Amino acid sequence: MKKIIHPIAGALAILAIATFWLSTVLSELFGSYESVTIVKTTIPWAFLVLIPLLMITGGSGWALARGRRGGLVGAKLKRMPWVAANAIVFLIPAALFLSSKARAGQFDGVFYAVQAIELAAGAVNIALLSLNMRDGLRMAGRLRGLSKRTA
Repeated sequence: MKKIIHPIAGALAILAIATFWLSTVLSELFGSYESVTIVKTTIPWAFLVLIPLLMITGGSGWALARGRRGGLVGAKLKRMPWVAANAIVFLIPAALFLSSKARAGQFDGVFYAVQAIELAAGAVNIALLSLNMRDGLRMAGRLRGLSKRTA
């Protein structure tokens, strides 16, 4: 069951984060202040889905690792503290701050500075989680490169 839950929860989590990121960029580039406000105020509510997905992914991944710490498993485990720290230090506070500023209609320099930090931190997490997905696919033998036996 863990072998089914882990990749599904992980893929949904990456999809959610990428959707937040892309929605932000598109609303900022092509939308009105109203569309930016909708995106910025929706993202914190989406945490109610994203955070459990990340917890399920992390817990099932930990269980699948079964004490292994080398190879691709080790690489995945080393990335996860960075993903979590990035979310706790930058992404969640930025999303809550930007939601508040957008609701108040305060699209000022501070809003855009925090927005830039949020987009950079989001891109880092998307990259790190994508690397973990790639390594997971390699361990499952679904990607060329390393197979299960070398993980």
